[in-house]
Parts: sequence; structure tokens; C-alpha cells
Amino acid sequence: MSTKHRVRLFDMQFITACISTTMVLILLGLMLFLVLSAHRLSVYVRENLNFTVLLNNDAPESAILALQKRLDSEAFVKASAYISKEEALKEEVETMGSDPVEFLGYNPFSPSIELKLHAAYANADSVAWIKERILADKLVTDVDYRQGLMDSVNRNISKLSIGLLAVAALLTLISFALINNTVRLTIYSKRFLIHTMKLVGAGWGFIRRPFLRRNFWVGLSSGVLADAVLVAAAYTLVSYEPGLLAVITTDILLWVMLSTLLFGVLITCMCAYISINKYLRLSAGDLYYM
Repeated sequence: MSTKHRVRLFDMQFITACISTTMVLILLGLMLFLVLSAHRLSVYVRENLNFTVLLNNDAPESAILALQKRLDSEAFVKASAYISKEEALKEEVETMGSDPVEFLGYNPFSPSIELKLHAAYANADSVAWIKERILADKLVTDVDYRQGLMDSVNRNISKLSIGLLAVAALLTLISFALINNTVRLTIYSKRFLIHTMKLVGAGWGFIRRPFLRRNFWVGLSSGVLADAVLVAAAYTLVSYEPGLLAVITTDILLWVMLSTLLFGVLITCMCAYISINKYLRLSAGDLYYM
């Protein structure tokens, strides 16, 4: 590629088009990420709801550990943690700053097992069955879980998924319109050049080729820049909150990057193709009234 051609391809107009297209692709990439990660987010939230199994005060630790082992073997249990009376008291003192033993004269807490359920079982019907199954054990005195919070999470996640899909569809249309407008303005400034090439006998394919090539590079460059921003944002979020690794997974990030890149290239080339054909069909007189 000659220096002259390189200057013609990568000029200030090219940079401006890249910047505006990159900003649109970043917004589209963020929305695509939210849509793809909505399911993983729902799984993450459901699997972090606590399900507390309260035990007899006089239950021997060996029996409690045996019960915990049986619970771990159940299909609905993702993870469990045994909390002794002493550990429960210590957590209370650290949280509240006061020791209830000082004014009660005894440790009021019972040993317990904290369960985290698999997401598929974190719903009202499954939890009712699980509670009944666990209460059948003679070591268990009660099963405590926040039914209202669980119902609220399930209800809000459903609404969020529908809302995200609607916003994603709307944003896709807006993105197409914005990128199409950017491409059309670029080609509009070259409309007389297009007509001149027609007058000297150039074919439509020959005329379209440099514009399509230019917009291919606009789309590719914008997609790469948008992907870089999205990866940097994901890395920053994970650095501050490592728990988000359960939501911001490598496969989702790769899908977002690939989709953003392909969308950038396809949309700019398609918009360029449509706009060029429009000017190719116009006569010389029509160009002055646009």
C-alpha cells in the first residue's frame, strides 16, 4: 500500500468515524454482556441465599458432622458450613460488640449448618420440599430461610431478563441508526466524486470497492477499540470485586468481544453499501438538492 493511499484511507474523517462508531459499539457491547450474563447473575444470586439448619443444643458434634456429610450428598446442596455454638457466639460479639453470656449467664445460640442450594432448587416449591425432608432428622429443630427475599429475587430476575431483552433490541436499532448516519455523512461528502467516476465509465463495483474497504477498516478498528475498553472495564470490576468472576466469565467475555467486532464490521460495510448505491442511482441534478 502506497503512502498516498494510506493517507487517503486513514485521515481525520476516518478517525472521527472510528471514535463515534466505537462509542456506539461500547454501549452495544455492555448491553450484550448484560443479556448474556443475566442467567449467570440469577444463578449467582440464588446460590448465595443462606438456608440455615438449626440443631439441638445437646447434639454431639460427631452426629452433626455426619448429618452435614449426608446433606452434602443431596442433589440440592451446593455447599455447607457447620457453625458451632461457640462460633455463633463469637460472630455475634464481633457484629454487635456485646457478649450475651455476660447478662444471660449462658450461650443462647444453637449449633447450625449453613446451606447454599443449587440455583434450580432456590424456589418456593423446592424449598418447601427440602425443608420437610431436613426436618425429618431428629437432630434438626428448625429450618430458617428468607422466603420473602427468595421470592423477590426470582420475581425480579424474571422482570430483569425481559427488560434487558427489550432494551437490547431497542439499542440495536439505535446503534444501527447512529452508525448508519455516521457512514452516510462520510459518503455524502464524496457524492460528486462518485458521480465523476460514473461519468468516466467506472462500474458500480469499482466505485463501491474503496468505500467498502475504508468502512471495513472503520468497523474493524472501532470493534477492536470497543473490545479493549470492555475488557479493561471487566478487569477493573473483577479487581475490585473478585466474586464477580462467577458472572464475568471468560466465555461470556469472548462472546461479547467477538459479537461486538463482527457487528462493527458488518454494520459499517452494510451501511456503506446502501449509501453508495443510493448515490449511484442519482442524477447530477439530484445531487445539488440533497
